[in-house]
Amino acid sequence: MQYWGKVIGAAAGLVTGRPWIALIGLVLGHQFDRGFADRFTKFGPNVSSGRLEKLPGQYVKALFQIMGHLAKADGRVTEDEIRAVRSLMNRLGLGPVEVRQAIIWFETGKSPSFPLKSTLRQISTDSARKAESRALFLRLLMEVALSKPNLHQQERALLWVVCTELEIGRVELAQLEAMLRAQRGFRRSAAGDADARRVAAAYETLGVEKSSSNEEIKKAYRRLMNKNHPDKLSGKNPDKAAITEAERRTREVRGAYEMLKARRSIR
Repeated sequence: MQYWGKVIGAAAGLVTGRPWIALIGLVLGHQFDRGFADRFTKFGPNVSSGRLEKLPGQYVKALFQIMGHLAKADGRVTEDEIRAVRSLMNRLGLGPVEVRQAIIWFETGKSPSFPLKSTLRQISTDSARKAESRALFLRLLMEVALSKPNLHQQERALLWVVCTELEIGRVELAQLEAMLRAQRGFRRSAAGDADARRVAAAYETLGVEKSSSNEEIKKAYRRLMNKNHPDKLSGKNPDKAAITEAERRTREVRGAYEMLKARRSIR
């Protein structure tokens, strides 16, 4: 379920000090969420956790090349951008050989003569899962671009070239940027820190890692529910304390799973 439009809309309204404007912002944000979720947010929970579904092979090369081209557009590749690219390699599940190849692609893209438009046109001819792949492609590109505080004019110009070739409009680009900036701001806030701790505790409760697949998380949940459910104690003549503890543990495991299920779009 997407809610960033509602968050942004309501917050913008509250800044005015007029509750009715905040309400209008909330309604408009809801409409934004309804139209935006299907395009850009169906590829995983929260793109900050878990493994992303891999892009089609022909998109991966172009992705890292264009990331290199975009990062170098202002004349310097920052540490923030390098960390973001490394994080993306991990989230895409790239192995050592694939990582080395991705680095080569990134370096190739840094060349001023890199053929941006022709590279984009090669992938835009792919008709299979075209809309989904293009939306995910832009989202990952934007995540790296927004890893540093500000986007330079050259970078915005290049991003618009990408959108033009992928048939993505200015409104969608602005919506995506607003959502990603809101998510980043939330994660850096006190509320975001508390939320991150709750998510980390959920992984710990289920005994899994953040890098675990959705299937691994489901298996861990089923195993723990099977082990801790009070019904499993019926043949052991348990005392009241044992039953109470089993019920507590079952609630804890179920709560942790429900949180991760929502964050990672587990089905």
